[in-house]
Amino acid sequence: MLDHPQIRAWRPALSGVEEVFHARITDHVYPLHTHDSWTLLIVDDGMVRYDLDRHEHGALEQMVTLLPPHVPHNGRAVTPAGFRKRVVYLDSSQLEDSLIGLAVDSPVLEDLVLRQRIHQLHQSLEHAGEELEAESRLALVSERLRDHLQGRVEDRTAVRNAPIAHQLRDLLDANFVEGISLQDASEALHAHPAHLVRVFSREFGMGPHQYLTSRRVDLARKLLLAGMSPRLVAASAGFYDQSHFNRHFKRTLGTTPGRYARSGPPDLVAPFC
Repeated sequence: MLDHPQIRAWRPALSGVEEVFHARITDHVYPLHTHDSWTLLIVDDGMVRYDLDRHEHGALEQMVTLLPPHVPHNGRAVTPAGFRKRVVYLDSSQLEDSLIGLAVDSPVLEDLVLRQRIHQLHQSLEHAGEELEAESRLALVSERLRDHLQGRVEDRTAVRNAPIAHQLRDLLDANFVEGISLQDASEALHAHPAHLVRVFSREFGMGPHQYLTSRRVDLARKLLLAGMSPRLVAASAGFYDQSHFNRHFKRTLGTTPGRYARSGPPDLVAPFC
């Protein structure tokens, strides 16, 4: 009896990503097919065997697989237990068609840093309201993929550019409630998105999305202690919705917004609006 695939697929609100696809596959065999986008795949359990340009390859845990657009490929599980995979489909704004031939020659990338970044990208795509984080992580992933294909992967952790890092911080400070996209920041500061993420993280020890969230949580604390209800604080501090607000507030402070607001001496706790 065939075991039906367990599938989740959605179109995220992130320019450059056409689709996110998570699946557990056992019996299903993918026939030869093509995509018009780049297939960036990581395997969480099991192994996938596939043919690309008439050559057999394998996708394993801890490795990254990049299948180029317009080139036929198939796919099947190696063992009866099947496999679990996560895929993002990238458009040509992330990787140019001129790189297709290089990807055909080397679709498997052994790079634990890249794999971890792809995992973090998937995590950020799971929740609404994390657009800046997803955009930042995508910029670093696309840059490293391009470096792999062009044979120039290098350690960029020492890259410094303090002035532009501070300019980006000023831009985030001026827009932390309404938010600003990494692309808009890139255009305003005339710097590549991935470069902005690297220099900011190097200068301040946290990513731009983490800084933006911390500013929002800091404002939320003030509003809560001033007596504003958590429901109104979520929107006033720039969070996507109540769930988004609660998740980040508790992650930062270890308690919910409501409990935080009621945590002071009874005579000093301001009434909710």
